[in-house]
Amino acid sequence: MAVVPGSIKLERAGEGVYTLTLPKDSEGKEDLSKWPTKNRDYDITETTVTPRPRVSQRAWMGPAYLLILLLVIVITNIPLRGLWSLIVIITAAMLGLIIALMGWADDIVKNLSALHIYINMSGYLFVSAVLFVIWFVAVNIFDKRTYIAFTPGQIRVCEEIGGREKSYDTIGMTLEKHRDDLFRHWILGFGSGDLTVRTSGADRHEIVMQNVLGIGWRLPKIEAMLRAGQAKVSSS
Repeated sequence: MAVVPGSIKLERAGEGVYTLTLPKDSEGKEDLSKWPTKNRDYDITETTVTPRPRVSQRAWMGPAYLLILLLVIVITNIPLRGLWSLIVIITAAMLGLIIALMGWADDIVKNLSALHIYINMSGYLFVSAVLFVIWFVAVNIFDKRTYIAFTPGQIRVCEEIGGREKSYDTIGMTLEKHRDDLFRHWILGFGSGDLTVRTSGADRHEIVMQNVLGIGWRLPKIEAMLRAGQAKVSSS
């Protein structure tokens, strides 16, 4: 990509190199006075320009990138549990069927193909790198500050970052797994789920841990540990 004045004419001279036809000055010569020989977007040597920023010539890449980014933002911020996930899928299928039966598909594709959103490589890398860093810090640093530590006969809970750790007895405790958000738990969560822990006794408390990765194989191990702890207490 090279940003140049609209008064010039560009002709392809080779791979990534273009020949410039510059406007004439008062004496009929090509006017290079307003052109720096070095620029952050391109290099100019006499009448040859070599663009530096790389932009794909495929028009679908920019809209597809932004569409996926917006879908991820919507899915992670609007939970669609149980019936709502099914309603969204059925609605999308019905819309697709209606569009196909009415013959609107070709018109939609044609109009969308006219939507040209070009992002250079630095734009893709900058947005993706910043989002990756935020995700990595959130998952590996902040998410680990809220936890439930299961031990035989007792659990230790920290529900807020910087909050106090609380201990609860496991006798009469119940566990509940929620994996009813198709988009958040299965598509983006790779089989994660929400874990609800309900304590017993006079001070009943409900603890919810969202998006527990690998909850399908973690929960049986936790239940086995709790049963072993309760059996040990009852036998003693």
